[in-house]
Amino acid sequence: MDYKDTLLLPKTTFPMRGNLPQNEPKRYKKWFSENVYEKMKQNRKGNDKFNLHDGPPYANGHIHIGHALNKILKDMIVKYYYFQGFDVRYTPGWDCHGLPIEQQVEKKIGRKKKENLPKSKVRELCRQHAARFIEIQKEEFQNLGVIGDWNNPYKTMDFEFEANIYKALAEIAKKGLLIERSKPVFWCMHDKTALAEAEVEYENKEDYSIYVAFPLSDEAKNKLGIGNASIVIWTTTPWTLPANMGIALNPDEKYVLSEDGKIVAKELYENLKESGVVSGNIIKEFEAKELENLKALNPLNGRESVIILGEHVTMDGGTGCVHTAPGHGEEDYRVWLKYGFSEILQPVDDEGKYSNLIVSDKLLPEEFKGMHIFEANPKILELLGDNLIKVSKFTHSYPHCWRCHNPVIFRATKQFFIAMDKEVNGDTLRNRALNEIEKVEFTPKTGKNRLSTMVANRPDWCISRQRDWGVPIAFFRNKETGELIIDDEIIDNIYEIFKVKGADAWYDLSIEELLPESKKNLAANLEKVNDILDVWFDSGSTWFAVLKNGPYDAGEYPADMYLEGSDQHRGWFQSSLLVSTSIEEKAPYKSILTHGFTVDEKGEKMSKSKGNVVAPQEVSKKYGTEILRLWVATSDYSGDIKISDGILKQVAEQYRKLRNTVRFLLANVNDLEEIKLTNPSMIDRWILARSKEVFDEVVALFGKYDFSKAFNILNNFIVTELSAIYMDVCKDRLYCEPLNSEKRRNSQSTMAIIAKELISLLAPVLTYTMDEAVEHAPAVIKEDAKDVFDFVYTPLTAVENPIDDEILEIRKRFFEIVDRLKKEKVIKDTLELAIETNYDKLLVDEMADFFVVSLISDKIEGDVLDEFHISDEQFVVKIKRSPLYKCPRCWRYLAESEGELCTRCKEAING
Repeated sequence: MDYKDTLLLPKTTFPMRGNLPQNEPKRYKKWFSENVYEKMKQNRKGNDKFNLHDGPPYANGHIHIGHALNKILKDMIVKYYYFQGFDVRYTPGWDCHGLPIEQQVEKKIGRKKKENLPKSKVRELCRQHAARFIEIQKEEFQNLGVIGDWNNPYKTMDFEFEANIYKALAEIAKKGLLIERSKPVFWCMHDKTALAEAEVEYENKEDYSIYVAFPLSDEAKNKLGIGNASIVIWTTTPWTLPANMGIALNPDEKYVLSEDGKIVAKELYENLKESGVVSGNIIKEFEAKELENLKALNPLNGRESVIILGEHVTMDGGTGCVHTAPGHGEEDYRVWLKYGFSEILQPVDDEGKYSNLIVSDKLLPEEFKGMHIFEANPKILELLGDNLIKVSKFTHSYPHCWRCHNPVIFRATKQFFIAMDKEVNGDTLRNRALNEIEKVEFTPKTGKNRLSTMVANRPDWCISRQRDWGVPIAFFRNKETGELIIDDEIIDNIYEIFKVKGADAWYDLSIEELLPESKKNLAANLEKVNDILDVWFDSGSTWFAVLKNGPYDAGEYPADMYLEGSDQHRGWFQSSLLVSTSIEEKAPYKSILTHGFTVDEKGEKMSKSKGNVVAPQEVSKKYGTEILRLWVATSDYSGDIKISDGILKQVAEQYRKLRNTVRFLLANVNDLEEIKLTNPSMIDRWILARSKEVFDEVVALFGKYDFSKAFNILNNFIVTELSAIYMDVCKDRLYCEPLNSEKRRNSQSTMAIIAKELISLLAPVLTYTMDEAVEHAPAVIKEDAKDVFDFVYTPLTAVENPIDDEILEIRKRFFEIVDRLKKEKVIKDTLELAIETNYDKLLVDEMADFFVVSLISDKIEGDVLDEFHISDEQFVVKIKRSPLYKCPRCWRYLAESEGELCTRCKEAING
């Protein structure tokens, strides 16, 4: 008789292989066509809320692996809260304004043609470019299984959004925090615009290192009682020397005069002597205060240079005497203002060329007019003549524009700033922002110190740009006084116009058309401000436009979470904080989570030239997006995250184990009609207790966003306990017990309970797979659920664990011996074995099942194959062959004679 037909073998339609690249797109299409996000909202209506406010990716180009990491991590967290029962909100968005898009338009049509087009046409082309890539990126994000309000995303170029960006600016202006002044800011000569600190990155650049002697004026020499002498400065920017106006000394240092007539800091004298900048002995010593307000002469043009004192002067290099050009340096500018000086020299135009000022103010010979400053460096060195003491070249870290990657300079221009240290209502923006940071929860914790340090040290925020594509700083100036007009009625009127016609109206409409009826008589006295806003202001005001004022169902303000890459401490996290604390005096977020950057398996940055770029689209085609999502979940995102084909293969293997575990559970409960534990077995109670322990820990780690640690624990449990022990042990009772035996039904009920928990536990990460599992699950698991989104995680009921660690250790030692016996070909299967022992914990029902042997008893006939002692040698475990015969149905050695069925199998067949 073929007993195989009498076994109750597992059955399921849930396929072993997911064929993810072929099947995922179909399911995702179904989700979005049926608007599963709206279903999620309805399923949790009235529950506690959680909203993650999306940091807008830039609408320019296809998404890369960093985008995928970011969006998947956001999706996992939103879904974690959803499957925990929260009413979640996630509204995706896009940053649409700014220079990169304008550059793409310029690249397409040519700079000359662009410069001849009306501003409105340039903006129209930029809008079209952004709209195209929004649709491209939207589809690419949806193909990652990311669920959100894709039917109503926010776009910073939408008319109402532009109106709200302007309204946020107006609110800041009303509070007195918007200031306009001429001060040095980062300036991109290539793109001809001011830059904020967050728009600057540092790359290596070769520069001159020069020491220059500034002769003291006759009056200074007389006051000091010395003969011919010069004060020596060190600089790496010879091109700024024509704009020198002062020399700064450290107020707490002593300065000395050398035998060769050079004045430098005493602290640095020996080093400078060794390098040949000064020579001879020290012949006189001065307190810095003695030199204050004396004058030296600029050797380039003979202009006076005032000696001043500044705390920013350090002794870690140079001469301790700092060349000060307040038109070309932030610290120079600050110390210059402190002395009450108003005049500032700034002889460089938008393109980085010397302007006519060098001629009119006699800063340089006329031949320098129109010359690029970097090209002028060697010619300036020639002009210095004998006053150039020493010159060399060196490579150092220098600020570059993060968009065009060209070097930038500091250049004083008239710009708009948000004031960090202006006192309003008894406090400053800087103090308020720092206080609010203390209330925010950071993951990882190091983010708090990083953001605090950046806010504490940042200068005023330069928010104006000299470009076309952005939201205009839509204020009027009084033509005569130059004063900004901050008027509620005018602001409200422009806001309403922008809502209907967009920010383009600022350029398309006349001043009279932009004014309310009651103010039209002012038109002749007004002029427009034509600068646009820094794009960081756009993104920094998304909370204002999305969470407070816009037509979005995006959750409450402040948001529960902001989540971006670690570079956003200087970007979006900071700009959002400053806009929010300026207007509402509180942070726009309750928590911040940051992740690192994606690198290859060697830890190197990805680049096309290296050929190590991993594109999310290619991963999806080869492995499926579930593998990409599991890669995110199993990676420690607090630092840089490695990805490669080899790493993805390992992740795919992990996925296979998870999928097959779920499949095994579904297949073995196919005939279960009711989950009911009637006197559950010891093994059932053990796995339920362990599942409770592990699942609770995993959920807690998910709640801390520590997905990699959670998956490490979960995978270990599934492989070593659920699969290797419980599922293996239960095969006999599932397949061989009578259909409705208590032992079989209890194990099936146990598996059904675990399957339900595992589905809702894995759903935030492997949403596609768990949705597929629910589709194929028997009714006892899915009940009334139409899909995985009808599931909610409910913690398992606590069960006392009947199997202690000592039993598990004994089992481990037993199987180590079994492995050796198999290798030595003494046995083929553990069912051939019986265990003789005097240890009472093993002499209980089910222990034979737990050890996957045929028999455990205190007395068994036959030779000992191996043995070991336990509990301080008090007890012994002897491994023997079973004295009975192999049952042809269940293969356990429990039959009374050769070829006969064991008692259990006889009952099963007869039943």
